[in-house]
Amino acid sequence: MTQQVEFLPRTPHLGEIRAPRWLEALAARLERYGRYVRAGREIELQPREFRILEYLLRHVGHVVTRTMLLENVWEYAFTPQTNVVDVHISRLRQKIDKGFDRPLLHTVRGAGYRLADDDE
Repeated sequence: MTQQVEFLPRTPHLGEIRAPRWLEALAARLERYGRYVRAGREIELQPREFRILEYLLRHVGHVVTRTMLLENVWEYAFTPQTNVVDVHISRLRQKIDKGFDRPLLHTVRGAGYRLADDDE
């Protein structure tokens, strides 16, 4: 499992680090301005789908809970009784896995979701 992130150099006069221009993992690339490419095919994402996928890519191979997604993608400070995460994950899965032999987005029963190229 490889994850490559290009970091831009520190801006000396501002003292801050800019966000990476892209995240790349699992033979897929997510670019900062909303473009997602898997196996050479560009897949259009809605803004919320982009943020979910970005979060999953930053935690590739690890289980991400619904609460983690609600806190970091929706910026909720509480866990509402809603299926909003499940609905968005379902739509995202349709986009990024449809037409490919191996799915990348997996449901970990009772725990959350995991982005990986295997089904463990």
